[in-house]
Amino acid sequence: MRIGQHEKLVMIGDSITDCGRARPVGEGLFDAIGKGYVGVVDALLTSTYPELGIRVVNMGSSGNTVRDLNNRWQTDVHDLKPDWLSIMIGTNDVWRQFDSPTNKESHVYLEEYEATLEALVAATLPKLKGLVLLTPFYIEPNPNDAMRAQMDRYGAAVKRIAAKYDTLFVDTQEAFNRVLEHLYSGTIAWDRVHPNQTGHAVIARAFLQAIGYEYDKGL
Repeated sequence: MRIGQHEKLVMIGDSITDCGRARPVGEGLFDAIGKGYVGVVDALLTSTYPELGIRVVNMGSSGNTVRDLNNRWQTDVHDLKPDWLSIMIGTNDVWRQFDSPTNKESHVYLEEYEATLEALVAATLPKLKGLVLLTPFYIEPNPNDAMRAQMDRYGAAVKRIAAKYDTLFVDTQEAFNRVLEHLYSGTIAWDRVHPNQTGHAVIARAFLQAIGYEYDKGL
């Protein structure tokens, strides 16, 4: 498993990461870490690797785009001094183009998205022991659906950045695609964006596979 003893993992993103986490920092008692995939990751790391004492911190913020991440990067990433960082952003960058088509100021188009995310990665990677980049996703099986097709383009940008900087990469869309071969999208997310616990487990499982988590450790 790649994350080592007493290392801190900060997971940053939008509402899919947030899931009701505490403010200003998402860790502590009473579900302070949120009730989504971050909580699943934390629970499985803690239960399977209790000897490592891995510290997981949730810094998701509902409604965020990559612009918002850029604006809060100093306080919510650099100041927390993570050993490991997980980034999943892009849903709102794409979604606002479809649910608010006339509000152009809220749209973050692909060129800006990729350039901003790459700048954050380039500035932060030298300070980290490891970085995991996760694609945004749309829980829609039809790749020709307009929003799904656009989300795939943003996911491809994440893949390019991960390859350029040799970071760990998680294709969350592909993880959902496998499940969508058997389940209707509405059973995972009523709006095809905000997953239920099954959907959060899909994300957590894909993340844990990327960091070399061993499900049968100690059994």
